[in-house]
Amino acid sequence: MAFLQRQLSRALERIAPLEADSLIATSLRRGGRKDFSDWTFTAALRNLLRALEGEAQLSLFGHLAARFDTLRCLDNLLRLDIAEETDPAIVRRPLNRPIFITGLPRSGSTFLHSLLSLDPDNAVPRSWQLIYPYPRGRLLSSTDRRRARVEREFALFRLLSPELAALHPLQANAPQECTDITAQVFQSLRFDTMYRIPSYREWMDRHGHDIAYLFHRRFLQHLDAQLPPGKHWVLKCPDHVFALDALRAAYPDSHIIMLHRDPLRVIASVARLTEVLRRPFSLRVAAKEIGREVSERWAEGAERMIAARSQDGDILHLYYGNIVGAPMHTIERLYRHCGMTLSGEAESRMAEYLRLRPRGGYPIHRYSLEAFGLDAPRLRERFARYMEAFDVKPEGAGPARKGALSASPA
Repeated sequence: MAFLQRQLSRALERIAPLEADSLIATSLRRGGRKDFSDWTFTAALRNLLRALEGEAQLSLFGHLAARFDTLRCLDNLLRLDIAEETDPAIVRRPLNRPIFITGLPRSGSTFLHSLLSLDPDNAVPRSWQLIYPYPRGRLLSSTDRRRARVEREFALFRLLSPELAALHPLQANAPQECTDITAQVFQSLRFDTMYRIPSYREWMDRHGHDIAYLFHRRFLQHLDAQLPPGKHWVLKCPDHVFALDALRAAYPDSHIIMLHRDPLRVIASVARLTEVLRRPFSLRVAAKEIGREVSERWAEGAERMIAARSQDGDILHLYYGNIVGAPMHTIERLYRHCGMTLSGEAESRMAEYLRLRPRGGYPIHRYSLEAFGLDAPRLRERFARYMEAFDVKPEGAGPARKGALSASPA
């Protein structure tokens, strides 16, 4: 083992550092381009790479993955530029009243998003579309291998992190979170989950999210241009909680759906997911540090949710217990709120999905707060204002809402 560690350390020393100008030049060279149409991504990229080099304690795989991911995002930006030169109307496409699902993580958002994706009138961003918005070669061709390529990449990651499949779906065609959209311009809290990079998160908090959400809209217009007309976009990401002003500025007519759950269930689950995600990329993963990061961040998120309720009366608030315990009732309520019609075909598809995959097919998990250095009574005290504001009951101490369960689907 010591010999292997020495060999890995020597291999890391031989790898070129993650340096913004070099990676930008590489992307331009292999894309045959001289320029990007928009250079506002550079500050975020420099801060991200600086944190990855200085703080993340990257493993060999982590270093290679960060380099691959950075070049993929830069290449995607060039592909967007080429598409807009071919069809300038892309960036004028209307995106009418998109739905954004947010709120506490691990509160049924993936389950709800998956159900909504079954309505043929809806559109959701799929993993393969976010990773590669256009195929190689011609912008759109009959030999589009993006989905198969992403399946292979995910298969490799499942080998490196076999625990992940039980915690979060990792399939090319699965609906994906918006963090993979804003990651294209290197302004995404996805990076903070995958790597230990506190200075990057601090920079994000200072810098704000306006540029990222303007890009989000631009990126979604590119996906929309590849679909039949008239689709209604449904998007989701817990991290929207930290950027609601930027989201509203980019999508002033959006519907926002906010999910709630017992924070102790949330914190334990998020901490465990973060630990599993970081292990392949880092030489050191400290569970107690992760517990502190996650609890502090979502205590802030809970306060932002309270503030949002007082400022925006148009937000629909849904509860985990209802989502997993009475999913069709929840769907009907959401459709009424958004002024949408649930067709017979959509309802039939959702019913069949629920028959085959109750609660989305997730197993029941039990997580230990103590493993992450967290104390339940202190967390209860810390989140008391949130639980009172939204009338959230502790799971396991009586029903949290009608149909509440103590299971943990994403």
